Amino acid sequence: MFALSPVSRRRFARFRKNRRGWYSLWAFGLLMLLSLGAELIANDKPLLLGYQDSLYFPALKRYTEQEFGGQLPFQPDYRSDYVRKLIADQGGWMLFAPIPFSADTPNYDLRVPTPSPPTASNWLGTDDQGRDVLARVLYGTRISILFALALTVISTLIGVTAGALQGYHGGWIDLMGQRLMEVWSGLPVLYLLIILSGFVEPNFWWLLGIMALFSWLALVDVVRAEFLRGRNLEYVQAARALGLPDRLVILRHILPNAMNATLTYLPFILTGAISTLTALDFLGFGMPAGSASLGELVNQGKQNLQAPWLGFTAFFALALILSLLVFIGDALREAFDPRA
Repeated sequence: MFALSPVSRRRFARFRKNRRGWYSLWAFGLLMLLSLGAELIANDKPLLLGYQDSLYFPALKRYTEQEFGGQLPFQPDYRSDYVRKLIADQGGWMLFAPIPFSADTPNYDLRVPTPSPPTASNWLGTDDQGRDVLARVLYGTRISILFALALTVISTLIGVTAGALQGYHGGWIDLMGQRLMEVWSGLPVLYLLIILSGFVEPNFWWLLGIMALFSWLALVDVVRAEFLRGRNLEYVQAARALGLPDRLVILRHILPNAMNATLTYLPFILTGAISTLTALDFLGFGMPAGSASLGELVNQGKQNLQAPWLGFTAFFALALILSLLVFIGDALREAFDPRA
């Protein structure tokens, strides 16, 4: 069974004592869980379908209309009256998600022009293409969180490695690394993305790769400072005198202390990644056209000022996510504060 050290237990107790950060962590975890299961909450296909004493799972598997007595060898529109009648005539039934719309499903039964205001069928209204806003918020939140988490992991690995090598070895390695960082940090990231988008169609992995080239710089100075201090400590010098390889000295004796400071920065890297992706989507240089994203929803609110629910939804969704991450970061900083 995994047991925390006394120092880790004290830090965890300080983090839990910060009620705002503790509840924010639970709220963010719930939000992440809901977004990861977006297909179970918002889907235009039934979660479960009963037909002729057999069970089908249209949300997970693709079926054809012919399997339910239809004529076409294509996936049916389960929300249409024709398909509903085909299944009902054989005593079948369908269990839909609470929101019977996916991120790209238009509502063809609207009685007012799009974007339509909130109704019983579209809880947060629809956008200018008739798509359910709440469904797009769920799917867009998932993309934003997964993008931010992936970018944070990559940035942490690169930043910690670069900072550790610079701080531990010092000398010309540190000098060359600092000069490289000065040049690299001076490059205009947004302009590069705009220029490259003219040659390559942006997508999730393309944006992640480009952002990862620059986001690691935020952690290098913190880790480098910890290694510059830690390499001169007596127990580190004793380990080196006993012949312990540099790799083990770094991993066992210095890196754990450096990670304490690094952990407090991770929530802020997450907020920066979400904000950057939102800004790129808003400007049209982010995810492919039609993808569910919070930045696209912000752009919808800007272009449709007569539909205030679009702007309010985008604002509150972003404010909630970013506020939770900031509160978690503040609690982590207090928990890992050496003066505590």
